[in-house]
Amino acid sequence: MLEGTDLRHAWDHFGREDRLGTLNHLTESARLESLTVATTGSSVCLSLPLGQPDPPPYGRSAVAHTVYRANGFSWGDRVDALDMQSSTQWDGLLHVRHKDHGFYGGRQSPPGPGDPLGIDVLARSGVIGRGVLLDVARHLAADGPYDAFERRAITPEQLEEIAAAQDVTLRPGDVLCLRFGWHAAFRELDPGEREPFMTAPVGVGLSARPETARFLWDRQVAAVASDNPAVEVQPGDKGDGYLHHRLITMLGMPLGELFDFDELADVCARSGRWDFLFVSVPLHLVGGVGSPANAIALV
Repeated sequence: MLEGTDLRHAWDHFGREDRLGTLNHLTESARLESLTVATTGSSVCLSLPLGQPDPPPYGRSAVAHTVYRANGFSWGDRVDALDMQSSTQWDGLLHVRHKDHGFYGGRQSPPGPGDPLGIDVLARSGVIGRGVLLDVARHLAADGPYDAFERRAITPEQLEEIAAAQDVTLRPGDVLCLRFGWHAAFRELDPGEREPFMTAPVGVGLSARPETARFLWDRQVAAVASDNPAVEVQPGDKGDGYLHHRLITMLGMPLGELFDFDELADVCARSGRWDFLFVSVPLHLVGGVGSPANAIALV
């Protein structure tokens, strides 16, 4: 535990020069085993279009897409003002820094081109393995009215309850996918109502308490992806801490945000199977802080 905090780190578990963090749990054998999970060959896109959500979260810039004529017989296109974290995306290990203890591994220098913790590490390895979807929204809605914009902190005990109800078990190296129903609710808002929900998002998410980090670490989860803007409950509570620090900075666990799990949830509910082959290859941006996820599920 770091002095003066309630933060437990794993910096010496994989070595101080480690760059993969919990993606080390995605071993070659775990990946090979994950290839057997898909049984139908059908694929489901897990990424929103690059221009969504509109507006982007936390005041990030909206993408501008231009199609142009290159010559008499060909066209090209370009993307301007692409904020790497404006749509479905990964928070890499450079996304958050503890004010006293630095980035993952205790690194102190600010991010820059060529940083060894850049998102290019994920691009070269890919985030490819067994995915497990826990449909928090479907499970809680079965017990009564459910509002994804209500501040509700999901505890490890609730995750275990949902997994048991879905008859699915987490294994080492899994990518844990969480459907809170947040983006589905956001989609239903009128355009004029959306900006406050992206400027200062509110709603259901993971509890930021130490027990959440312990639960994910003990089960050797490789990464967590959610359909809300922050993975953790919003607004946060200072007394509970900041889950981004607990997971990204302390454990080296990538966090995915604003994934589209709605179609996948329906597919899983119909089949009764909640695991699948998860495939995500971020952009190969050397020293990048984050990246669009480019994610699909093979079921």
